[in-house]
Amino acid sequence: MTSGPNRFLDELAKLMTDAAGATQGLRREAETAMRSQLERLMNSMDLVKREEYEAVRDMAVKAREENDALSARLAALEAKLDGKPSADDVATAKPAATKRAPRKKT
Repeated sequence: MTSGPNRFLDELAKLMTDAAGATQGLRREAETAMRSQLERLMNSMDLVKREEYEAVRDMAVKAREENDALSARLAALEAKLDGKPSADDVATAKPAATKRAPRKKT
């Protein structure tokens, strides 16, 4: 057995080591409690996760592109129904023969 100042220093070192371990344990416990509180708060705020947001954004971009394509197609079909040539029809059309005016009967 050691006696004197060495024993006192050994006990003090052991006490400090135990206190440091307890402090780390308290820190971990406090972090866990705070993390769970923040998660509960964020869940109650009904926030959207980044992956979900990006998926919906990609769907919206695709839908907008499809909508533009369908709008152009609809405009071309309406132009055909109205008898107005569309830009595509004008580019591919053959020159039409000119019609003569009908003769007046005398």
